[in-house]
Amino acid sequence: MQRLEEPIYFYALAIIPLLLLVLLFKFWWQKRTQKAFANVYLIQKLAPDYSTFKATIKWLFLALSITFLVVALVNPKIGTKLETVKREGVDIVFALDVSKSMLAEDIAPNRLEKAKQIISKTIDQLGSDRVGVIIYAGNAYPLLPITTDQSAARLFLKNASPDMVSSQGTAINDALNLAKTYYDNDEQTNKYLVILSDGEDHEENTIDKAKELDEEGIKVITIGIGTEKGGVIPDMINGYQKGLKKDKNGEVVITQRHVKVLQEIAQTANGFYVDGNKTSNSVNKIMEVLSKAKKTEFESKQFSEYKSQFQWFIGIGIFWLVLDMFVFEKKTKWVKSINLFNEKEE
Repeated sequence: MQRLEEPIYFYALAIIPLLLLVLLFKFWWQKRTQKAFANVYLIQKLAPDYSTFKATIKWLFLALSITFLVVALVNPKIGTKLETVKREGVDIVFALDVSKSMLAEDIAPNRLEKAKQIISKTIDQLGSDRVGVIIYAGNAYPLLPITTDQSAARLFLKNASPDMVSSQGTAINDALNLAKTYYDNDEQTNKYLVILSDGEDHEENTIDKAKELDEEGIKVITIGIGTEKGGVIPDMINGYQKGLKKDKNGEVVITQRHVKVLQEIAQTANGFYVDGNKTSNSVNKIMEVLSKAKKTEFESKQFSEYKSQFQWFIGIGIFWLVLDMFVFEKKTKWVKSINLFNEKEE
């Protein structure tokens, strides 16, 4: 297992393309100056030992030296010991609706970003609980399998968008079926599924699916986001708004939050419904339930005793720097003495 202590220093690698520009400018300036002074044949006679190849090699050695010294500043670390750690917690899976109706801005900044805020802030307050993330629209997809790596959950969550699903709609039944496969610990007695959606265009038989979750011992918390008054849906292409979404008749679509279906799902699956328009209120209610839940012990393996590896990169960087100092912009004598074509010196 590897870890980078100070990845911000990677920005220093921008020096390398700047050095390349300096090298190219140097060659251009030399050629221009030489042409103004004399022709190519005379220049070769006046400076027969100059080697463009050697000058390029010197730049390459310097670039390699800078690269390894920058990596040394980043300080890569390698885990040298794998430990099995026992933890206690619950399993919580977030099912995030990423259908285009979630782009409506009746809740600032929009419904989807509000849902992401709720998930992210909830994860921030979790202890050793395991988390997983599902996204769904016309189909449901696993975004992150259930894991103890909560930082990974935040990272994957940040990129969730309607562009990640191949078809639009609200296939909550698929999300409920997928959620059942997420809980890989049979001994876990507290399994939670948090559904974040505007409740619009949900499928039939959703209540039957919710009953199946209840039979599996999965408690469902539904969080409704949006307003009953509703809002328009931005028509986005590659992250830019080109207009507003319209129906077949050319009328602008107004999307509303449908609370009833979300409440029925939660009640059927032994859970509860939360108004998600206020982030803090939603997070507090989720954490209130989780704090009272019985924690189940599980094992996870993780690396410990990370050791710094910067010294290796410093050594290699210094090696290339020293090598650069001993390379001169002159042709090597033994190479110069080779006459492959038996040319006669004039």
